[in-house]
Formats: sequence, structure tokens, C-alpha cells
Amino acid sequence: MSRLYEVMFIVRPDMAEEDVDKLISGFTTTVTNGGGVVKSAEKMGRRKLAYLVRKFADGNYVLLTIEASGPVVLELERRLRVTEPVIKFITVRMDEEEKRLAKVKALRGTRRKVSAETAAPETSASTEVGEPAQASA
Repeated sequence: MSRLYEVMFIVRPDMAEEDVDKLISGFTTTVTNGGGVVKSAEKMGRRKLAYLVRKFADGNYVLLTIEASGPVVLELERRLRVTEPVIKFITVRMDEEEKRLAKVKALRGTRRKVSAETAAPETSASTEVGEPAQASA
């Protein structure tokens, strides 16, 4: 069963651009050899890290969107773990996230807007009221 995943990994900042491209092509080959499909491979550029990771303050972010089965993702994660230039990675299953977002959108579509309903009677009630009561002095 193929599922949609996003794999983000951070590469050491001192790596050359060609080496990063080779690394990405190696990971895409791993996915395709396992029977998966790489939907997109996006280099997000160099960014500052929130905290030091392996003595690095920044890194090159790469995002892979893949459609693959569980064993293919496990193999990709194993390769990410043992590849020295990769300092951090995370894999997120996106099909569950898309289901959750669709459910939230459907729920929002069925709700009525309460603020619009309460505002209409108040304006009509205020026009029916005559003169305001005067304070006695």
C-alpha cells in the first residue's frame, strides 16, 4: 500500500551544491528502486537552526515528497541515519494530515455564523425603541 510522505532533512552547511545534488539523487534512487515514486524534491536553501545540531548553527534544508510503502520509507530513513552529511531528518505521513484538513473544512462549511445572526435582531430592536430615557436630576 503506497502512502504519501514528506521527508525533510538538513545537510551540513559546508557541503558543495553538487554534493547536495548527488545526495538527493541517491535518495531518490533508493525510493524508486523500492517501488516508490518521488513527487518532488525541493531544495529550500540555507537556514539558521533553532539550536546547535552536531556543532552546526545552520544547514541546507531539503524536502522530498514521496509516495511509497512502509518498507521503502524505512530503508530511506536508515540511509538518512547513516549518511554522514545529513545532520537531522524527519518523515511525516501526509495522507492522514490531508484527511484531517478535509474533515476540518467540511465541519467549518456546515457551521452557521452565530455573530451574523445575533447582530441582525439587535439592530432592528434599537430602531424600534423611541427616545432614550432621561435621567432625573
